[in-house]
Amino acid sequence: MTRRVLLLRHGRTAWNAQRRFQGQADPPLDEVGRSQAWEVGALMAAVRPDVIVSSDLARALQTAEIVGEVARLPVLADARLRERGLGHWEGLTRDEVREAHPDEFADWAAGRDVSRRGGETREQVATRALAAFADIPEAEVLLLVTHSATAMALTNALLGIEQRQHPLGPLANCHWSELYAESHDDGDRVWRLRGHNLGRPGTIVPLPAHEVEVDDAADADA
Repeated sequence: MTRRVLLLRHGRTAWNAQRRFQGQADPPLDEVGRSQAWEVGALMAAVRPDVIVSSDLARALQTAEIVGEVARLPVLADARLRERGLGHWEGLTRDEVREAHPDEFADWAAGRDVSRRGGETREQVATRALAAFADIPEAEVLLLVTHSATAMALTNALLGIEQRQHPLGPLANCHWSELYAESHDDGDRVWRLRGHNLGRPGTIVPLPAHEVEVDDAADADA
């Protein structure tokens, strides 16, 4: 029975550094991102995961393969762990979205679900991520390498939190959330949160200056 789950966000990409919405576009890790992956690989190896499953997008799979090399484990890829599809936002910077789609941007900045951009809703992301989770063989410690919005949606789903809000906020690159299972006498398993936005001690690699309210509301891989 799976008792511990770590949801790890991939390392940095050039698009992350440019504050460009990625969604299901497929930019690879940049040099910083690869360094982050090697650093977190040592931390993940110390946790001794039994199984590593990754999104099949390059930035996640590259991160997972580095972690797998350090932990001496193979990596399974599952497209259902991809980032949230962002429709016509993908490839645009925050400033470009603000200018081209001001109403949508205002919803996103306020933390509301934005579905009319042609991408996925939070519920749709949670549904496919839960399906992937259910298909993974039981393991004492499971490591999922995924994306910020997908990790938030899956965490909410496991904790029983509605998808209309993401109270935990986004993950930084190569940071993770950790959940553990409590088994009840009736056989039910209840998931609890042990930690969120965990990572290597030290300063998170800075990104260009941006407005505070937008950063706080981020529900996408930007």
